[in-house]
Amino acid sequence: MAVHVRESARQSEDLRSRLVASRATAASRGAARAAAGGRFGAVRPMGLAGMPRPRLRRGQTDAPAAPSLAVIATNRMGFGPRAGDLDAFAALGASEAARLEAYVEQQLHPDAIDDADCDRRLGAAGFATLAKSRSQLWADHVAANPSWDVRIQPAVETERATFIRALYSRRQLLEVLVGFWHDHFNVYGWDDLSAPMWVHYDRDVIRANALGNFRTMLEAVAESPAMLDFLNNDVNQVAGPNENWARELFELHTLGVENYLGVKHQNQVPVDRDGVPVGFVDDDVYETTRCFTGWTLDDKSGATVFDNDWHDRFQKTVLARFMPPYQAPFKDGRDVLDALAAHPGTARHIASKLARRLIADDPPARVVDAAAAAFVAAQDAPDQLRQVVRAILLAPEFAAAWGGKVKRPFELTVSALRAAGAEMSFAMKDDFTDSFLWLFDNTGHARFAWRAPNGYSDLARDWLSTGTLVESFRLLNWVMDAQDSAKRQVVDVAGQTPGGATTANAIADFWIPRVLGRALAPASRAEVVDFMAQGRDPDVPLRLDDGDVSDRVVAMVALLVMAPDFLWR
Repeated sequence: MAVHVRESARQSEDLRSRLVASRATAASRGAARAAAGGRFGAVRPMGLAGMPRPRLRRGQTDAPAAPSLAVIATNRMGFGPRAGDLDAFAALGASEAARLEAYVEQQLHPDAIDDADCDRRLGAAGFATLAKSRSQLWADHVAANPSWDVRIQPAVETERATFIRALYSRRQLLEVLVGFWHDHFNVYGWDDLSAPMWVHYDRDVIRANALGNFRTMLEAVAESPAMLDFLNNDVNQVAGPNENWARELFELHTLGVENYLGVKHQNQVPVDRDGVPVGFVDDDVYETTRCFTGWTLDDKSGATVFDNDWHDRFQKTVLARFMPPYQAPFKDGRDVLDALAAHPGTARHIASKLARRLIADDPPARVVDAAAAAFVAAQDAPDQLRQVVRAILLAPEFAAAWGGKVKRPFELTVSALRAAGAEMSFAMKDDFTDSFLWLFDNTGHARFAWRAPNGYSDLARDWLSTGTLVESFRLLNWVMDAQDSAKRQVVDVAGQTPGGATTANAIADFWIPRVLGRALAPASRAEVVDFMAQGRDPDVPLRLDDGDVSDRVVAMVALLVMAPDFLWR
């Protein structure tokens, strides 16, 4: 019988705890400095006069005025601009509409974007698992029964590669969408089986299909070792059915809980004009559980196999679709995936979530309608999801919206590092990277570490707690003043400040648009200048090679990336 032997939950917890412990050891010095606020003391967060504060209720009528379209596009289709990105956007066309359309098309075709610098950085980081095939990953990190650090190496390397790509890749929209789909098809990445196969899940399941066909992606998820183990379908058998996968397949991955009609007989569910049930009931979940009995893993190769002895071979009905008895291996489950991927409720659920990610927590109904229509119209297209995303990004509401989203800790951290011109390797066996990741995990947004199947929240209200913001600001405060393992400044603020910017006014007027992509309100700008001048005339030249002055410039940039204006997207 081809079933892998699962290790105990306590063992998998031990693996993750040992990883955290190894980070904590390497990060103790960095954590101590962060707790003290870095070399220049604790920076006052969220307190610049006149700056708008993100709101938690719907409507957000007091949201700030929208910045340029370049700032909107680079912050919501990516992780914010690096130096030169706004100028590159401005060169794409003669009008705002032309520039946006050109940028959208560029980002929707990531394979055509030269990403040599990011590739070089990935190559220099010393990763050994990112190119391994699925079978190689299983052989080296599961079947060989290696030590714990070797077992989870694929997850560790994918985590670091995720930061490198978000920070340095020119394929920014792809990285945003990869993050979106990881949340949508969430798997806790640090378990005993998901961690060694994480390269496969990230590369072959999520990344390879992020702009492809949803039905194709859905089956790749269903038969991946990470998901089979996470939602227990690898032990789903006729003698002991397990509905975890079937339940989340309906409630999270396809139709969504908004289309759950409760406890009813299937024949009591209303149908649309095409005879398709308008929603699902518990019996659809139970029948789907039967359809997926026997989908499991071979313990020697890690291949997804069909165990006939475990399969419920009798007839089934899901969403009014009848499946006769004794179908071919995998056929029952694939019929369910066909029905779910083609259901209008799935189209609207996916469209709503993508519009929420790319536009606002309360996405405009017209955009959701258009994206859902694109999803249905392109149902069989290999680039179905590209067409859906295009419909969202080119909708007038995308360019007009600002203040309907805030940056979650990962987005805030990466966008701050991009704006400040950070140089980080995220290399293996690197004490600075260990310190950084240890501090980042404290924000509550650690990569691939959400335990529930619903993924990290995409709503502002879930990320604006004091604890989350303080830990995010503590990390940013530390990294702006940190040296890497080679004793180089991670963010060389003084070195990036032009030689002609020698006064408090000039230094502030260089860094404010560099970090925010726009001007600050006069009262807020005055506070930044006052901080830089420290009671002196703001037009008196300063020496950047003076330790006190250079420290203040670093602190000023840290202040800007912790300001409310930087939190909007």
